[in-house]
Amino acid sequence: MTPTTGRRPLIGVSTYLEAGTRWGVWELPAALLPAGYPRLVQRAGGIAAMLPPDDPAHAAATVARLDGVVIAGGPDVDPSRYGAERDPRTGPPAEARDAWELALIEAALASGTPLLGICRGMQLLNVALGGTLVQHIDGHARTPGTFGHHTVKPVPGTRYEEAVPEETSVPTYHHQAVDRLGRGLLASAYATDGTVEAVELEDPGAGWVLGVQWHPEMGEDTRVMEALLLSARPAPLSPSGV
Repeated sequence: MTPTTGRRPLIGVSTYLEAGTRWGVWELPAALLPAGYPRLVQRAGGIAAMLPPDDPAHAAATVARLDGVVIAGGPDVDPSRYGAERDPRTGPPAEARDAWELALIEAALASGTPLLGICRGMQLLNVALGGTLVQHIDGHARTPGTFGHHTVKPVPGTRYEEAVPEETSVPTYHHQAVDRLGRGLLASAYATDGTVEAVELEDPGAGWVLGVQWHPEMGEDTRVMEALLLSARPAPLSPSGV
């Protein structure tokens, strides 16, 4: 767990941007984040901050104020981002979110800020580094709104294995996956069918960067998030305690 002394790491989590969302008497555009994400950050010992889509030019300044970044799950990455034609089963593009999250990833990589990609976040990390995606795989997509479970096996000697050293059943919901790995990435966990389930930087000195294909925010295991928080180095508390 993250040490209880000192400042709790501030972790920014990217969000959805939905055009028409209803609550109470209101139906307005809304920046949304399933509650599992901030709860996972909080249970692991951090403070969660929402990062709704913004001007990509602001990404570096945003990341500079954070101790870590999480790119959350969500819609399919636009295939044009990795030079592919759209498969009929690929969802509609989320252009503003793609642009913002790619800028966050690039800023985190450039600054050495710890970075965790979850599901879409892992796929976008791979795309940011020049990799490609499989636009549809059978057997992984579930009934809409229902998470499945399958086993993930770590690759020995990886950062992921250091955090989760045993085979683990994980909550999952996706129909796309990593195809060609991006520059400097290695696969650090696999499903039993060979699907890449985690990726990380090959160079351990390049900073803490991990992507997982499943949804840790939907389970009880906080170890992946704890590893992110432990890699973050927030400034020490001032004498006044802030």
